[in-house]
Amino acid sequence: MDARMEARRSALLSEMARDAAIERSDFLVRAAEQLERFLRANAGRIRDLGGLTLIDDDPDYLAIAADGTFRSRARVFDESRNEWLAETEVIETPGELVELYNPADVLQAFADARDGEGWTGGEGAGDEGDRDAVPAADPYAGAADSWAAGQPEVPEVRDAAGAAAAVYGLALDFQERSQRAESGLLEGFEHAAASLLDRLGTLVIVDDDDEQLTVAAGGFHGRVVPEGESGWQDLSGPDDIVRYYDPTDVFGDLAEAIAEAYPEVADEDDGPGES
Repeated sequence: MDARMEARRSALLSEMARDAAIERSDFLVRAAEQLERFLRANAGRIRDLGGLTLIDDDPDYLAIAADGTFRSRARVFDESRNEWLAETEVIETPGELVELYNPADVLQAFADARDGEGWTGGEGAGDEGDRDAVPAADPYAGAADSWAAGQPEVPEVRDAAGAAAAVYGLALDFQERSQRAESGLLEGFEHAAASLLDRLGTLVIVDDDDEQLTVAAGGFHGRVVPEGESGWQDLSGPDDIVRYYDPTDVFGDLAEAIAEAYPEVADEDDGPGES
């Protein structure tokens, strides 16, 4: 590929990125306005219900209080303390909310709340004229208990052997949880970058004697020679890939591969992998 074609491709990507940024901003503004209209129209119902739990899927939690503000909780890993921490954030405006959550998912959560635990007012609660409904309990009061309910049960042990068996089981459980979370990151990237990758074709992330990893519009694909074996094993998707690769390394190597193929996309003083 000559320099002019590379420059043309870079210009196309830059123009598309600019247009996407404008469309995204416009979408968020319109989505926030629509959500605000919905909340304003249903403010009385939400107040009478005492709030609603909208999302309660470990580790994600989103609820709306009686005053119309939202609470979001997520788990983050604190490297300095080497442990997972639950963080709760107050979200006061629809504009802030649509930056963090898909507005369609938020509205669907309201629609689904009647059939789930989040609908706390009972049959017909919150209808116009029904102002005698019993206010629901604080939707955040049981947040810690709800989060804990999603954690594995830790058995009581009496000796070191029992403790070792319990920790072994926990390690396997959290290994599986970690792989699911990491797989989700790769899937999210595949969806977000699909249209862009369609223009770039296949990008080679790793190409060694015993491992190969690429990404294209169809997603990640790879193959490895497992340790102690002689034959190749295909990696057909995120679930397979995270068994051999850390997503952080995958994204870092991908950024470096792009910067090498298209030097103009990375600033000289702030290339991939630099802090």
